[in-house]
Amino acid sequence: MKAIVDPGKCVGCELCAGTCPEVFVMKEGKAVAVLTPVPKNLEETAKQAASECPVEAIIVT
Repeated sequence: MKAIVDPGKCVGCELCAGTCPEVFVMKEGKAVAVLTPVPKNLEETAKQAASECPVEAIIVT
């Protein structure tokens, strides 16, 4: 599974980094997916972070 953050949509709320800090970190005020492909044991948490994103900036495939 891959995680991608659209920097044009990200508003820097930090929700994803708080939910799944192993995959998402904040850089220069925007979220970045740093662990992709996402390991199996983190897939559900990464999906949760994507679903909770208030601006739908995270895509998981």
